Amino acid sequence: MSRRTVAFTVVDACLRGGGGGSPTAVVDEAAGAPLTDDERRAVPALAGTSHAVFLAGGPAATAVRFFTAAGELPACGHGTVAALAHLAERAGGREHRATLRAAGHDLAGRAVRGASSLFRVAFTTGPVGLREPAADELALLLPVLGLPATAPAPGARVATLGRPRLLVPVATASALAALAPTPERLRAACDHLGLLGCYVHTPPTDGGRVAARMFAPSIGVPEDIANANGTACLAAHLFARQGTARLTVGLGDALAAPSAITTRARTAPSGLLVELAATARVRPGPR
Repeated sequence: MSRRTVAFTVVDACLRGGGGGSPTAVVDEAAGAPLTDDERRAVPALAGTSHAVFLAGGPAATAVRFFTAAGELPACGHGTVAALAHLAERAGGREHRATLRAAGHDLAGRAVRGASSLFRVAFTTGPVGLREPAADELALLLPVLGLPATAPAPGARVATLGRPRLLVPVATASALAALAPTPERLRAACDHLGLLGCYVHTPPTDGGRVAARMFAPSIGVPEDIANANGTACLAAHLFARQGTARLTVGLGDALAAPSAITTRARTAPSGLLVELAATARVRPGPR
């Protein structure tokens, strides 16, 4: 990284019960010269986060880019939560609405201020694409995850929101907790298939509660604390398959950083859309 000092704010996105969440660095580039992509890739390590969000433009219409140490992402759900919370903190007031433009698409979101720098954030994703996974995709990925190649075939889907990923159902929370894929092997398999990673989840309870884990080594994140876009993909899939309109999904337990995301799925002329909602905390002051 160059010798330029990069100021960032850390936002804990997708808290559960007021704690945990995914620390996400937010950088406002409007005040100075734009960073290079190499500089942007260096920010997550500098901030001690898995992801970083870069903002340019005004508080109501803001261009946003998402990076991990491995490179740029076309979309990032918990990064969007972090960006909206940061903009709301900067704007002041009880409620803030903003439009984020990422990879040529506009996302309208809002953040409502609570106590102690907490914000309840919501936005609607773009359309989610769903397809049946091919037999060779399952045969390659499931053993790497430590699952029988035939176990989840009735419910597995390849879902695309930004980039494609494999949704993999498991029967129980204990089976989910036991997963321990080798990141290097999983990355090689996902890279070969052109997938972001694997989102593994339990069946929804009658109340719409789900436990999930997102393995994303292809973007340099062996396991994601809070994967909101993967959660939106799951919501679209369960809505299309069985009419489940609302979910509350818990992630991050295996990383001792519990996170939570709620969803509401619906159909629209453009396709399956999902509203995501989560709580975020803006840590004091830029660093």
